[in-house]
Amino acid sequence: MITSVAHAARADGPWVFAPARQARRRVRPPRPAPRGATPLVAVLFDRDGTLIEDVPYNGDPGRVRPMPGARAAVEAVRRRGLSLGVVSNQSGVARGLLTRERVAAVRRRVEELLGPFGVWAVCPHGPDGGCGCRKPAPGLVYAACAELGVDPARTAVVGDIGADLAAARAAGARGVLVPTPVTRPEEVAAAEESAPDLLTAVRRLLDPENPENPENAEGPLGHPPAQGPAGGAP
Repeated sequence: MITSVAHAARADGPWVFAPARQARRRVRPPRPAPRGATPLVAVLFDRDGTLIEDVPYNGDPGRVRPMPGARAAVEAVRRRGLSLGVVSNQSGVARGLLTRERVAAVRRRVEELLGPFGVWAVCPHGPDGGCGCRKPAPGLVYAACAELGVDPARTAVVGDIGADLAAARAAGARGVLVPTPVTRPEEVAAAEESAPDLLTAVRRLLDPENPENPENAEGPLGHPPAQGPAGGAP
């Protein structure tokens, strides 16, 4: 049964959710990058272990918990006017542990907590599925960039394991590692860019010359915003 599910998912390709499509069309142009900075136009985040706590094969919205600094990091990218997306491997689908509806339910809960994202690109295949979208392959990055209408070369991918950075590299995007206790030491050593936490990673992306710029945080430095209801940010 698992083999047949994986094969069917592979034929369908990655799942792409674009819940903020209309809002994205009204978004203001990105502000000019600081002098000497790479002119990024989009940031893609891994889901589990990066934006939210990693609960294996989670399909329960009630178990979604944002990672420290996630709301402030996402809001900083929104305020800069960059496009936002999520790229996530969800092999629980191929294993028969998740459905499209459960994946979508978790996505909606994440957006309730962190605000809307322009695109979600999800790989429903297993490690042996033979697809081109499961990270470390670049397919999810390509799919997200295509939906957002951005160049992968002007996109950053932020994740917690080596596969996230490998996918970014394969797509021609910039990768930043934010290690967690599950990140292997060799992945940390191999990372071209890394940061101790999510907010620091975003600050460096937005303003590498002055990462402590208060404009690169939701509120005063060291004081994340209250986790209230997400507004209609573009």
